[in-house]
Amino acid sequence: MSYNGYSAIARVYDKINEGINYSSWADFFEACFEKYCGVKPEIILDLACGTGRMTLEMSRRGYDMIGVDGSIDMLSEAYSANDGRVLYLCQDMRELELYGTVGATLCCLDSLNYLIGDGELERVFSLVHNYSDPDALFLFDMNSPYKFEEIYKDNSYIFEGENDNGEAFFCGWQNFYDSESKICSFYLFLRRMKTESISARMRSNAKDAIRSKRSKARLRKQALSFSELFPILIFPR
Repeated sequence: MSYNGYSAIARVYDKINEGINYSSWADFFEACFEKYCGVKPEIILDLACGTGRMTLEMSRRGYDMIGVDGSIDMLSEAYSANDGRVLYLCQDMRELELYGTVGATLCCLDSLNYLIGDGELERVFSLVHNYSDPDALFLFDMNSPYKFEEIYKDNSYIFEGENDNGEAFFCGWQNFYDSESKICSFYLFLRRMKTESISARMRSNAKDAIRSKRSKARLRKQALSFSELFPILIFPR
């Protein structure tokens, strides 16, 4: 797992993803807390928190939040918006180390798909379990094989806009999906008009999509029980 791609786009990440409704995500999480926990967790870990938009949304709802991310550039953006109530830690999720346990862990926006090395997913599951209270909830999303095979495939995307400082940017995103290894490589080119051009590569995988029996078995192996699978943001009943 490399953080170079996120470091390259950190300054424009929120603009590229401005269509994400973090309030709806938070509503979904709270519905899950009500269904599975009975009481709201006090301390929540936002794993791979990025620029902290989800972390801040949950903090504003009264939760004590810890945001962990491996990209110092993404965390720099999170720090700039921090209201002083969130604890941010720069850590690789594969080397997670907290000072205590949490009542819930969130991992949003397919972050677990970027664990492509042997044993990496199991290690993260194990670390989450290690730092969780008894009966804590682990909520995460993963891209499905369908998204890699039919949507990402070898498609390309173009984003243009302005960051919060009014600086224009252009971002090109090219996908290459290998159906044998089930690895999707994302090649990014970012041009910020007042600064240099940046290129980077990220890789994500479809082989460990949570629909597979393999991933559910990995959860059980790390003493985590599989509760339920939902289409994204379809509230539990």
